Amino acid sequence: MSSIPSKMTGVQLVGHGGPEMLQINDQIEVPKLKPGEVLIKVSAAGVNNTDINTRIGWYSKNDNSSEDASWSGSALKLPRIQGADVCGHIVAVGEGVDSARIGERVIIEPCIFEVDGKKLDTPAYYGSECDGGFAEYTKAQSQYVHHVNTSMTDVELASFPCSYSTAENMLTRAQVNEMDTVLVTGASGGVGSAAVQLAKARGAKVIAVTSANKKDQLLNLGADVVLERSQNVVEALGANSVSVVIDLVAGPSWPDLLNVLNRKGRYAVSGAIAGPMVELDVRTLYLKDLSFFGCTFLEPEVFGNLVKRIESGQIKPLVAETYPIFEIATAQASFERKGHVGKIVLKVNA
Repeated sequence: MSSIPSKMTGVQLVGHGGPEMLQINDQIEVPKLKPGEVLIKVSAAGVNNTDINTRIGWYSKNDNSSEDASWSGSALKLPRIQGADVCGHIVAVGEGVDSARIGERVIIEPCIFEVDGKKLDTPAYYGSECDGGFAEYTKAQSQYVHHVNTSMTDVELASFPCSYSTAENMLTRAQVNEMDTVLVTGASGGVGSAAVQLAKARGAKVIAVTSANKKDQLLNLGADVVLERSQNVVEALGANSVSVVIDLVAGPSWPDLLNVLNRKGRYAVSGAIAGPMVELDVRTLYLKDLSFFGCTFLEPEVFGNLVKRIESGQIKPLVAETYPIFEIATAQASFERKGHVGKIVLKVNA
């Protein structure tokens, strides 16, 4: 194993705003390990909505104030190394961690309850409340760092942690099973394409909503039916025709998602790319006995179950584009154009 340097190169978010707030720094201190932590040499790291939303202050409810501009609703400690999707190799371990872990190829659980040796009352998000994977090295508490036994590449593994665990968490919360018909909005994105695969792995029928030019790709992922974004879902499917909605879009058409749900239907949401403000007729909610699930924090079993699905080959990676880490602004610009299906991944120590 090569020696570990004292300094590393990484991308630091220095403020809220445009891509100019992302700065390459080759003099960042390599993380020092606390008891129970491991040091990871990062191979690849995926790009997520959360990275961009945090940078631009989208989470703020107070005119993009920096006081509540992180996903947790609190101020971000800057500079911050973002990056929740990490694949790499363990190169050092802290006190109390078995040295046999050195050399393991790993991915990191993004929703964590311990940061820098301190246990938290509420979960933190990797790359938000602590530094993440947009650097040559990163660290995390050992229990959140999962060894994966697979022939997939590092870039492919980096496409899984955030989007697939988010999707698996939504399906877990909504208790999706083989009896369900599941409607997935935003189905071509990282979380949406993951939800299509993971719902099919549970035996459900899947209806995907995406743009017309991505239809074939969603069918190849396993979607049973693909609707174009411009279609009205109630007109296309009929009222009361699906049992679960996995929503990443929200926006003006949101009431239709409730109308298409059948009695005792389940609605799970983890995104609002078409707009966070929606109109709810409460009568629809209670007269149809609907259940709503807001999904951010992962249920305890979710990430372990995801690793099992990766190792068993039940799901496959979907890498749309790759960029070297110093082209992060270009990668994020491509992400925002939404012309891809799946994930955009940065190569770090390639």
